[in-house]
Amino acid sequence: MKYYKIIVSETGKKVKEEKNYMKLMNLYYLKYTNLTSKCGEKNLPQIVCRTKVYPDYLALYSQKSTYYKTRNTAVVWFEYDNTIDGRNGLFEAIYFNDENTLKKFKERFKNVKFFFTPDYSECGDGIAIDNEYRIFKARVVAIWLTTELNAVVIPTITFPSEDSFKWFLDGLEECSVVGFSTKGYMKDEYELKLLKKAIRYTVDKLEKLEAIIVYDVCGDYTTALDVFEYAIKKGINVIIPPNTLKERNIKLKEERKNAYK
Repeated sequence: MKYYKIIVSETGKKVKEEKNYMKLMNLYYLKYTNLTSKCGEKNLPQIVCRTKVYPDYLALYSQKSTYYKTRNTAVVWFEYDNTIDGRNGLFEAIYFNDENTLKKFKERFKNVKFFFTPDYSECGDGIAIDNEYRIFKARVVAIWLTTELNAVVIPTITFPSEDSFKWFLDGLEECSVVGFSTKGYMKDEYELKLLKKAIRYTVDKLEKLEAIIVYDVCGDYTTALDVFEYAIKKGINVIIPPNTLKERNIKLKEERKNAYK
C-alpha cells in the first residue's frame, strides 16, 4: 500500500512524495491476509491444510529442545498467553512488521515442518469481539508460518462458546485435517460436553475432513479416544501423537499401578 502524491518542492519543482499507508495505518497484516480469501460473517482469513503426512510428536512452543524430537514433530501453542503471545510475540511482530523479531522467529523455527495454529485463549464469558480477534490473530500467524517458513500449518479448532459455532469454522472448509486439544476439558463436565459438541459440529460441517490430530495429556490413550467417538464412527482418522506431558503422565500412571502390585 504505497501511494504517491505530487508536491511542489522548495525549489518550485514538482516531485512525487511516497506515503507508505501500510506503515502509517498499522496494516502490515494485510500483506498476509490479502494472499487468501475472507470468509463468513466475520471475514476470517481462509486456511487450507490438505497434508497426507501427519505429525508424530507434538512439541510445546516453550520447549525448543523438543522441536526436532522426530522427523515430523509439530510445534503447538497450548500454553498460557503470556508465554505464546504478548509484546514480543509472533503476532505483534507481524502486526508492526518488526523485522528483527521476525528474524528471530524464523531462526527459532528453522526447519520445523509442522505447526498448529496458536491457541490464543478465548473465554465464554468474555467480550465477543475479543474472542473473535484472537481467532483472527491465529489465522494471520498461520498464513505467516505457511508463506515465510513453507511449513504445514494445521488449524487448531477453538471455540469460546456454543454461540460461536455458527462462525468459528468459517474459512476452514477446504481443510482435510484439523487439530484439537483436550487439555482443560477432561475434568470439567460442562467443558467436556462443549468439546464433544464442537467435535461433532466440526465433523459434520467440514465435508473434506479426513483426520484430527489431538493434543492430549491424559495418562492413557483410551480416555481421549472415547471423547472423539463420534468422529471415529464417521470414519475420521483420530491421531494422538505423544508429547512431553503425556509421556510423563503415562509413566506416572504406570508407576502408580506397579506400586500396588
